Amino acid sequence: MDTAIAAINDRIKEASAITYRLREEIGTVIIGQRYLIDRLLVGLLANGHVLLEGVPGLAKTLSVKTLAQAIDATFRRIQFTPDLLPADLIGTMIYSPRDGTFTTRKGPIFAQIILADEINRAPAKVQSALLEAMQERQVTIGEETHPLPDPFLVLATQNPIEQEGTYPLPEAQVDRFMLKLRITYPSREEERQILDRMAVTQNHRGVGAVVTTAEIVHARALVDQIYVDDKIKEYIVSIVFATREPKGFGLELAPLIEYGASPRATLYLTLAAKAHAFLQGRGYVTPQDVKSIGPDVLRHRVIVTYEAEAEEVDADEVVKRVFDGVPVP
Repeated sequence: MDTAIAAINDRIKEASAITYRLREEIGTVIIGQRYLIDRLLVGLLANGHVLLEGVPGLAKTLSVKTLAQAIDATFRRIQFTPDLLPADLIGTMIYSPRDGTFTTRKGPIFAQIILADEINRAPAKVQSALLEAMQERQVTIGEETHPLPDPFLVLATQNPIEQEGTYPLPEAQVDRFMLKLRITYPSREEERQILDRMAVTQNHRGVGAVVTTAEIVHARALVDQIYVDDKIKEYIVSIVFATREPKGFGLELAPLIEYGASPRATLYLTLAAKAHAFLQGRGYVTPQDVKSIGPDVLRHRVIVTYEAEAEEVDADEVVKRVFDGVPVP
């Protein structure tokens, strides 16, 4: 192994200890859901927002709140409703008749971790205001532009049931999220542990702050230094191109894909793979990092055709076939 790669590998091994502290502390409240917790950490380390999809009652809100407590970050939960206005999210200008001036009242978006609950229940104007803040990391109120805090992470939830009264997110807006997670039910053993621990009337205790936001920012700088070999880079580009031009990779998927993944997918897949390597305590990316995180990066970026829907083939199945068909370096 090259000396420089060995050096960054040693630094990552030491720095990744913060992820073990976080998992252990979060585990005192959240039972199971290892996939969810690890992907939230990937989003945090890769500076990418996360979209969560799952039925109610799977600890999505509790997981996000617990993560915020564990890193000593400011946290706001915003319940998206059809009557929500952009000003309710980003803030507004308040007129003072006493001295005839306007003052800025900042909205709940000015927190380090935002939980946008049921984002698809708010109208397009509110969704756009949130997604602009996510992209630009700043908000304009009146004539003033205000930077958002660092780190700034948006975790949005979508409910796959009870679709009445929802405003589905357009594909171009969903593309702003680095990861889209499908949260499933816990196992029987985990559910029994949940019953034993949580079936009480008292409020459950929170967790202590075991990591600071400054340590998270430092960890992000180390994630940027993680080594990605040229063969891995070519593999990532091939995966993304296979969603656009499957025939070039010997895949019979063209009738199933309406639109392939955007160039943003290439960037996010690389960043997420680096963060995944950091979680494993490695200073270099392996093909397994790309394969592990790939479905979460691509499932909301591959748009399937009506023919695929008729055959009951969803984006997850298409992405799986792409990973199965593209040669691993």
